[in-house]
Amino acid sequence: MRGRQLGRSTARLLAIAAIAAVTACGADPATTTRAAPASGAPTPTHRGVDEQAARKAALAAYAGYLAASRTASGRSDPHHPDLSRFLADPLLTRVRLSIREAKEHGAMRTGTLVSDPTVTSVSLDSSPPTVEIQDCLDSTGYRLVYARDKRVVPGTGGTRHLATATATRYPDGRWLISAGAAHEDLPC
Repeated sequence: MRGRQLGRSTARLLAIAAIAAVTACGADPATTTRAAPASGAPTPTHRGVDEQAARKAALAAYAGYLAASRTASGRSDPHHPDLSRFLADPLLTRVRLSIREAKEHGAMRTGTLVSDPTVTSVSLDSSPPTVEIQDCLDSTGYRLVYARDKRVVPGTGGTRHLATATATRYPDGRWLISAGAAHEDLPC
């Protein structure tokens, strides 16, 4: 998987994408933090449970990120409270800037985005713990339009492409999406 810097339009596409809202964004700290057994290493059973909880919490945060981005983009509100509920910097700042830039140009997002995310890796031993997510985004029905007359902004047609994201567990136990990239050159 290639990790690279995104152009403004690519970052904007992922940053203001959306799907249905979710109800939770974090894992219960009691389920993700366990005391290690006397040997100093977690038992395989606990490790599997912890990894499964991390996967679930990361995917919930990702779904929340997409939903919050769509709502904020549709309202042209770069400070919508749900953004900080599911996102962390540096991605939070990029999303807010993308929404503000679209608003300044009289544009907003409408339509639907189809998302099919999967977890590609879980790293609970890293500091901080992270979960990597890969998604095939179908943005063919998700358009950037002029707010005044709902005409599609030229050159902003959607595609089906690969997207990646990183969910990070913060000290308060919440999983937040801290990085994301749209790989429009990689169709899926």
